[in-house]
Amino acid sequence: MADIADLYKGTGISKDQLSDDGEPCILYGELYTKYKSETIREVVSKTNIDNTKLVRSKANDVIIPCSGETAEDIATARCVLNGNILLGGDLNIIRLHGYDGAFMSYQLNGRRKYDIAKVAQGVSVVHLYGEHLKGVKTINPCLEEQKKIAKLLSLLDERIATQNKIIDKLQSLIKGLNDTLYAQHGDEVMTSFAELGTSYSGLSGKSAQDFGSGKPFITYLNVYSNNVINENDFQYVAIKDGEKQNVAEYGDVLFTLSSETPEEVGIGSVYLGKEKVYLNSFCFGIHITNAEIAFPPYLSYYVSSTPFRKFVYPYAQGSTRFNLCKAEFEKASIKLPSLESQKRIYSILKSIASKIETEKKLLGLYYTQKQYLLRQMFI
Repeated sequence: MADIADLYKGTGISKDQLSDDGEPCILYGELYTKYKSETIREVVSKTNIDNTKLVRSKANDVIIPCSGETAEDIATARCVLNGNILLGGDLNIIRLHGYDGAFMSYQLNGRRKYDIAKVAQGVSVVHLYGEHLKGVKTINPCLEEQKKIAKLLSLLDERIATQNKIIDKLQSLIKGLNDTLYAQHGDEVMTSFAELGTSYSGLSGKSAQDFGSGKPFITYLNVYSNNVINENDFQYVAIKDGEKQNVAEYGDVLFTLSSETPEEVGIGSVYLGKEKVYLNSFCFGIHITNAEIAFPPYLSYYVSSTPFRKFVYPYAQGSTRFNLCKAEFEKASIKLPSLESQKRIYSILKSIASKIETEKKLLGLYYTQKQYLLRQMFI
């Protein structure tokens, strides 16, 4: 790398210095969250701080984070297609001598990713600086060939971006339709979770050594991230013969107990698997026994609806960390559609959810194709 580029470092711009107006800027964390493809065409952030000592990009610059949680994560390259963009601290800047930056980003994110990971240093926090990058070897055909390869891969990136937009629109549709249908039918039955079933706690009496193998359990993140529990994302815990622990069963509604913000307390999910599994200790479940009032598959949409999230909010208590007031939450009155309406609403929303899953599988195939091309092009 030292033979084909000059290496620089960005200068400090913090998250709280971003503004609605000012000059375009890129922070290192945004390479993980906002810029998913190898090229950055449009910059999303701005800052109006004094820029006299800040570093500006030149068109074709390649940027890589200086620090990250793992060596693999830190090896994330992006090409800044436009000049005069403010580049924040904790960013390595690779300024190439007559080479294509987009091509270099694809190469560094392909096979070279592991070469970069090898030179990164650190344990809990991994660091990568220009001195480490100087020795990384790259393979570079003529400039015309570089541009052709980058163009091919960028077309695939554009298709991936389009696919993500399709998924986002379908997810917005299902959310809006869920709220609309609840508004039309949500006051047909008055009940409470205490009337719908019996509650139980998650795992108890476990230490770090108990996790990693044994029986499957549902993680906090699984509950937090999905309105229906992902059965491919179980983790494992040691359970002794005869040990008394509560288990989650088909149709159980699961909730998170605590979070750093009140808005994220009591996030709900429904388990629709056939296997009995255990539950993370920072969650609790409600085993639905009143089948005359509640249709568990529908509850997976109900607990993610906007009205339900507003209902949960007052039961989050705390200051630095917020906990759900479980007893009051279970006794509080909730409104549900009739059983017949629940089944009809579920059928409508499920059809859209199935379409989303199909689109996600297609997105996964595009990513697989991209990774295959990267492996074949950069040996």
